[in-house]
Amino acid sequence: MTTNASTPTTILIAGHWLGAWAWDEVREHLERNDASAPTRVHAMTLPGLDRDDPSRASKTLDDQAIAIVDVLDSLGVTAVKPATVVAHSGANAPVSLVLDRHPELVGRVVWVDSGPVATGSVFAPEIGEELTELPLPPFEELAQQASLDGLSDAVLDRFRARAVPEPGPVLRQPVELSNDARRGVPTTLVCCSISSAQVLELAQAGHPMFAEIAHLEHLEVVDLPTGHWPMWSRPVDLARVIRRALSPAV
Repeated sequence: MTTNASTPTTILIAGHWLGAWAWDEVREHLERNDASAPTRVHAMTLPGLDRDDPSRASKTLDDQAIAIVDVLDSLGVTAVKPATVVAHSGANAPVSLVLDRHPELVGRVVWVDSGPVATGSVFAPEIGEELTELPLPPFEELAQQASLDGLSDAVLDRFRARAVPEPGPVLRQPVELSNDARRGVPTTLVCCSISSAQVLELAQAGHPMFAEIAHLEHLEVVDLPTGHWPMWSRPVDLARVIRRALSPAV
């Protein structure tokens, strides 16, 4: 694929335990661009999820948000040339911070079985300071929290082999938001393990996990029925959804 300075940029950010590798299949399909809809695709690994980083367990949500902005800057993203940011699952906390601090850098945010968090949100308020990191739990336990539908044994084996424990500070840090401009960023919700009808109903009811959705000013919802990791269970379809969501303004 040939790109130039005017080619729109798409950033892919996976959730807990995952790095840039989680997007390999989706990125491959996104990079098969036709001339009418080119995009430069960059998948990133958040601080704390690089297996080779000896200080990874000390990383915070602030570290992750700063790293996202640094990547945007390195790719030439500006208010004039904003990016599309695709955030899966637990990447919602650092991406929500980026939207709060630099909404002008994001032309569209695509939440993949995820969504924006409200100020004061903490992923795991019950865990104590003694927990330095949280390894990927047994799949029987994980399945009680998130759907594994569509994942083969081979995919689960790869997930287990490549997963990196989530830093404790990331799980404990409250998300502090103050800029309502974040709600004006065009938003696409890709609903996988929970249908869009259910998500919108929960948002209107003020459910803590979904309440922020009710405040979004430019929202589209897309149903992609599968489990919580559609980048593995339906990578071609997810790539198509992301491509359709790409904002003409970015």
